[in-house]
Amino acid sequence: MYDLIIIGAGPAGLTAALYAGRSRLKTLVLEKMGAGGRILMSEVIDNYPGFPGGISTHDLMQRMKEQVDSLGVKISLEEASVLDCKGKSVKTFENNYSAKSIIIATGSVPRKLNVPGEEKFTGRGVSYCATCDAPFYKEKDVVVVGGGNAVAEEAIYLTRFAKTVTIVHRRDELRASAILQEEMKENKKIHFLLSNIVIGITGSSKVEAIKIKNVKTQEEKLVNCNGVFIYIGYDPDTAIVKNQLQLDDAGFIITSESMDTQVPGIFACGDCRKKSLYQVINACGDGAIAADTAYKYIASKSK
Repeated sequence: MYDLIIIGAGPAGLTAALYAGRSRLKTLVLEKMGAGGRILMSEVIDNYPGFPGGISTHDLMQRMKEQVDSLGVKISLEEASVLDCKGKSVKTFENNYSAKSIIIATGSVPRKLNVPGEEKFTGRGVSYCATCDAPFYKEKDVVVVGGGNAVAEEAIYLTRFAKTVTIVHRRDELRASAILQEEMKENKKIHFLLSNIVIGITGSSKVEAIKIKNVKTQEEKLVNCNGVFIYIGYDPDTAIVKNQLQLDDAGFIITSESMDTQVPGIFACGDCRKKSLYQVINACGDGAIAADTAYKYIASKSK
């Protein structure tokens, strides 16, 4: 029996573990991939306070993990397959665990285009992580789909390797921050196909082209390329709590400002919960609040 089980070891989960450890809660962190979570798909965090010029995401997550390790909090590489919120128990493929409280910090997963060819060519030209796959496209022509900050950051990163980077976005202007847009426009390798959507991905054994449609003229055409990087948003990784916790229409967990869910002793933090801003800095804030609220919940039950 643990005081607290944290599901997920991204920035939110690691911060929750840090605060739980400092409160001397007997804590177990379950992580299916590795400490750091989805943020490791980006190379650098430019806007994390205290690091002028940015910091490597790997370095930042490693520092967080070292803090957690120093407090004796166990991080186990196991995937939580079944969660019983009311019974406060978690099953993995290897073990069964119980706790007095549980923090859900499962984050989110890249959203897919759901167009013909996307599934077929995933790993063969279709990617959701430039940091992971950019070196495979040295002197190649690649396409980046989307219009937010992630698109801008990854497009700029891809120019280190690719011959050309073409951004396809459904609107007539990007949503990325002004400073990133300025940097993209100054980069001669980056080109834009605005007011267009991807309706298909084609090739033989690997990606050879995308099919796009202009949303204004309805004109369709093929754009030759060697790779497609998709950044159209993220969906919450909350299937494990479906029909147990209150979710919004998109599947994000609804919580109070104290990270409470409607089930006592179950808390949620980070990118799996509904909020207005999804950034590492406020994921960490969520984690700290969740751990503090869990500590107070456990203390109230022991009186």
